[in-house]
Amino acid sequence: MKNHGKARKAAYKLIIISLILVGLLMGMGFFAAVVGSVLVALTPFLIVVWVLFGLFTLYFFRDPEAQPPVGSRLVVAPAHGKVDVIDTANEPLFMGGECQRVSIFLSVFDVHVQNAPVGGKIAFYKYTTGQFLNALRTDSAQHNENALIGFECAEPAGMKMAVRLVAGLIARRIVPFVQEGDDVARGERISLIQFGSRADVYLPANAKIKVKLNDKVVGGVTVLAEFDPA
Repeated sequence: MKNHGKARKAAYKLIIISLILVGLLMGMGFFAAVVGSVLVALTPFLIVVWVLFGLFTLYFFRDPEAQPPVGSRLVVAPAHGKVDVIDTANEPLFMGGECQRVSIFLSVFDVHVQNAPVGGKIAFYKYTTGQFLNALRTDSAQHNENALIGFECAEPAGMKMAVRLVAGLIARRIVPFVQEGDDVARGERISLIQFGSRADVYLPANAKIKVKLNDKVVGGVTVLAEFDPA
């Protein structure tokens, strides 16, 4: 007769589909049991890794209180790290052209809170997106994500200098604590760069550099330069 057997075919189809679903569920259950047993076996290791990560994170985000030196016309290091470049550079946005540059490399083991190098006013702030090249490269400031902070010094009044905060291969975020127009004291916290990075310090030609290549500097404490009283 017409349409004979179609109902049974529909039944077979549903049975096969249900069998496949049951098989998938059983397979997922078996996989979950295997993964669960592996996770149970790895639990002590995962706890140790988490504890180590937590301790390192607390260590990395440590925030010591800076004790800046007493004296006029002093420029202190804005960051903790190693001086690996002392040269001349062109910074047109705030310094207006050629100036002296002292570059500080921050490893993942250095404090990553930055401090105001001078007392005065934040006269300029510009954030620029970019790449995330290794901050060990001294040319990373030309390509990487960075923030340029310009300072109008209180001593000598009106003297200009700037700091460029540079994100690195691991560092993916620059967190400013100040904005244009803010008044800051020497050694005051101004920013945070998360993980390895670089800080370029731009100084006028008459500033006397007080550090040498490979010197380790302490942010807000180490005297980096001194402005000429003239």
